[in-house]
Amino acid sequence: MKIQHIFFDLDNTLWDHRRNAYLTLKEIFKREDVSHKYNLGFEEFHTEYFTINERLWEQIRDGEIDKEYLRRHRFHDTFLFFGIDDFDLAQTFEDNFLDEILNYNDLVEGAFEILEYLSEKPYHLHILSNGFKEVTFRKCELSGIKNYFKTITSADEINIRKPKPEIYAYALNKAGAKKEESMMIGDDWIADVEGGKSFGLKVIFFDVFNDNFEADEVTVIKKLIELKNIL
Repeated sequence: MKIQHIFFDLDNTLWDHRRNAYLTLKEIFKREDVSHKYNLGFEEFHTEYFTINERLWEQIRDGEIDKEYLRRHRFHDTFLFFGIDDFDLAQTFEDNFLDEILNYNDLVEGAFEILEYLSEKPYHLHILSNGFKEVTFRKCELSGIKNYFKTITSADEINIRKPKPEIYAYALNKAGAKKEESMMIGDDWIADVEGGKSFGLKVIFFDVFNDNFEADEVTVIKKLIELKNIL
């Protein structure tokens, strides 16, 4: 059957989470005067934070921890790596991060162009994100892409995350979509590609970070604009 419904991941697929988080943390780091207080440079802090945060999000995806654990640990563990045991400072970062990241709404290169292109075709567009419910909708709204989507689904709505089949079933039911008419596009090989494929969707891997993963029946793109050659 012909594809009618396209489900996009949000962070680092359309919304440039890596860049927006970097800019947000740089501002908080400067405001809290961390360099002066602890003789720690922002770039080394950010590099370690990025590693720890990615690992924690993989544990959330795999059901090993919940989001409260992530929010207690990602900044505290980063500071502990540098020998800084300051839980209050870590919580200041956490408390401000989710609010202030919404001050930055850079999109991945080509996002607006490809959404405009697809919206003029006979497709229904949707968001299916593993991100926090409280910010997923606002990211779409504040970045100016909300109106392209028929549905916006956060895994928090049922507390089950990609690649679990239940979140795919929930998102398709919410969208009124059949799996044989649906496609998943995302940058996470396990959550978006393996999860979507095992559920029975056609999948496109957006290899934005040059992971160079490949598999049978998986289309790989390096730039969003390449979707014009496929859809």
